Amino acid sequence: MRAPVMPDLSTTHLVLLVLAALGAGVVDAIAGGGGLVTVPALLTAGLPPQLALGTNKGQSVFGAAAALFRFARAGFVDPARAKVAFPCGLAGSLVGAFALTLLSPALLKPVVLGLLVAVALFVGLRTGPPRVEARVPPRLVGLATAVIALVIGAYDGFFGPGTGTFLIVAFASLLGDSLRRASGEAKVVNFASNLAAVVLFATRGLVVWKVALPMAAAQALGGSIGAHLAIKQGDLLVRRVVLLVVLALVVKLGRDLIMG
Repeated sequence: MRAPVMPDLSTTHLVLLVLAALGAGVVDAIAGGGGLVTVPALLTAGLPPQLALGTNKGQSVFGAAAALFRFARAGFVDPARAKVAFPCGLAGSLVGAFALTLLSPALLKPVVLGLLVAVALFVGLRTGPPRVEARVPPRLVGLATAVIALVIGAYDGFFGPGTGTFLIVAFASLLGDSLRRASGEAKVVNFASNLAAVVLFATRGLVVWKVALPMAAAQALGGSIGAHLAIKQGDLLVRRVVLLVVLALVVKLGRDLIMG
């Protein structure tokens, strides 16, 4: 199948896309949801949907990498868990992307909407000091990490909205991570799933690199800034940004369902 035709972009459009990527990188590093900013921006700039989604992954993978590096340097990524989470997130994303060719993502919208409401309640009601105990026994932490990475990585490859937020809540609720540590651990899976998607889209000619690379530089800077803010400001900042991202996702998916 021939790739969609790329429209000519003005310098103004490109500058606005770079600024959108910078802001998205900050938000995504803290709570996920950067695609809420960049995908609409790419569509508004005139990119066809396939190119917008492919180009978005082409630039967002750099933001995820920068945030992961910053969290890892600050000690918020467990290397042992990362060795499990990364390959499982990569494999899950590829499986989800393959499933996308067989099923319609619209089937997931009502389910995801309900899950997002549950996420908002979990994060909003989470008070007091960070939990240090996990809901799974220590001997099963590796297995739980693998399942989380596989399932949510597959979701990212298939549909995507809220991936980072779901990862944060999964690591916090099942493995006892603070929201700040969960943000760091989530970036391992996020980076893996984005990397798998980039390879898939690029081989099909759906990444416009002359747009993706300038946005990638801004995403990387934003990802580093967002990770720094999350590390310094702690759980309160992560909770607030997660709630804002969830609210935006609920509004978007609700509107999509109502509009058909």
